[in-house]
Amino acid sequence: MVIFLYDGSFEGLLTAIYEAYYRQPRPEQIMTQREYQPDLFSQPIIIESDPEKAGKVYRAIEQKISREALEHIYYVFLSELPGAGTLIFHYLQLGWRLGGDINGHLAVEPVRQVLKISQRVGLERHRMLGLLRFQKINGQGEGALYYAAFEPDYNILELIAPHFSRRLADQNWIIHDVKRKLAAFYNQKEWVIGELPAVGQLNWAENEAFYQELWQRYFERIAVEGRTNRKLQRQYMPVRYWRHLIEKPGKH
Repeated sequence: MVIFLYDGSFEGLLTAIYEAYYRQPRPEQIMTQREYQPDLFSQPIIIESDPEKAGKVYRAIEQKISREALEHIYYVFLSELPGAGTLIFHYLQLGWRLGGDINGHLAVEPVRQVLKISQRVGLERHRMLGLLRFQKINGQGEGALYYAAFEPDYNILELIAPHFSRRLADQNWIIHDVKRKLAAFYNQKEWVIGELPAVGQLNWAENEAFYQELWQRYFERIAVEGRTNRKLQRQYMPVRYWRHLIEKPGKH
């Protein structure tokens, strides 16, 4: 069984997909080098990332399938789920034949799975836009720095950074994906993503505790007993996110 291994980047995945159409035999699976578990029956082939080849696949998806399909496979890539590379490959194989109508074929397993996973990633992104909370960790005025930590199920850091670069355009901030040890850094002009290990006790500004208490009171006030629906509340604010929230439900 031929397996194409790529470096874990989206560019690497698109390069592997390019090679899958021009090499024989074609791979049965495409996965990251980190995912691969050696066995006696597989023939792994390492595919080196190539920007030119990746670019050709990127443009071909836009032109021959759709921009929407490109977004869906990118969201599946960001899910980091086992088998995501192979699923994307099978989805695109169908896409080359079906064109822009591919997402209407919900009875076909790769299509259904791609749309399902893409929707989950998009939903988590949407949730985090409302759940993420920043805390001032040092400085005043233009020199102030705000920090937000979260541990998303999916690798959505670059999906939420553009939103906060517009919403908090006049602030310096860090959004920290603690789970993946990555962070988006913004300097009031542009944002970049880089590595950031787990941090210890941060030097919170003196008034941060006051604002934390204010957020807590606000949350409890709008969630009065007569209107609180804990099941629905947990649906839109899953327990796994509460660790990094200020207004934690149920705290009195």
